[in-house]
Amino acid sequence: MRILLTGGAGYIGTHVAVELCTLGHDVILVDDLSNSCWAAVARVESIVGRSVRFFHTDLRDSNLLADIFSAEQPDAVMHFAGLKAVGESVAHPLRYYDVNINATLSLLQVMGAAGVRKLIFSSSATVYGEPEALPLTEENRVGQGISNPYGWTKLFIEQILRDLAHSQREWEISVLRYFNPVGAHESGLIGEDPAGIPNNLMPFVAQVAAGRRTHVNVYGNDYDTEDGTGVRDYIHVMDLARGHVAALNHLVPGVSTYNLGTGRGTSVFGLIRAFEQACGQTIPVEVTPRRPGDVAATYCSPAKAAEELNWTAGLTIEDACRDSWRWQSNNPGGYPK
Repeated sequence: MRILLTGGAGYIGTHVAVELCTLGHDVILVDDLSNSCWAAVARVESIVGRSVRFFHTDLRDSNLLADIFSAEQPDAVMHFAGLKAVGESVAHPLRYYDVNINATLSLLQVMGAAGVRKLIFSSSATVYGEPEALPLTEENRVGQGISNPYGWTKLFIEQILRDLAHSQREWEISVLRYFNPVGAHESGLIGEDPAGIPNNLMPFVAQVAAGRRTHVNVYGNDYDTEDGTGVRDYIHVMDLARGHVAALNHLVPGVSTYNLGTGRGTSVFGLIRAFEQACGQTIPVEVTPRRPGDVAATYCSPAKAAEELNWTAGLTIEDACRDSWRWQSNNPGGYPK
């Protein structure tokens, strides 16, 4: 198949591109490079041993996007593009609503006009808001307690997709709610390269280990968890990539929704200890007060994906730390700029 990946030069997009190419699919990468770089695309080509088609464009430019669809004629789309920093979305809500929602509307309109109606959408566990029960299943309520515009954009897009599929029954859409992607490709050639201060724990820990930062801030150690720190469901990015392939292979009319996670929680201190084992050094930490909006624990049940997609996460937090450290130590400054 020919698969078009929006946000294809980003962290998730590059790893999914490698998995698709390895399985013999053709990929077309579209990215505005606002939080990624051309070097990541070149690294994908190095791993898979062949060139990939890349287009530098903003999805909101519907005319240029239509030209890409006309020239490349993809069979399906995986939609990763979008702004994703929770804190930034609170500070700049209009930018997030503009980029994330309008880019998606433009993409859907172009897809419809081109007759391409197979879509995998990159959603997020943030749509669940404050967890009402654990583990989270796809049947849990959504929208209650979402505390940031980023989360709302994901939820709004999910609703747009349901409305679209209800009005036009030929659409086949899979909504994948990610939990906490971590790790890197085993080659160490591609990985997470956040701009500025990392928003997520793993890349922050990796940068401390590499000497780019002095210590890790641990926001609260008085939660009702095993060691007092927050617990999250960390999924290796390559397991996540395989989840996208599984969803592609099981598309059916309408909208299907799946949690992609391990079903296991790891605490902040637990992740830091695992990273210390991977890098062979102590990670300095500083415990600070809780952040507003943080919850004690959140992790999913991936049972639906296992049953319907025949997919389960096979890699551990230790695997993720090992691969993340290989990426960080081989690329201490991230991708060459």
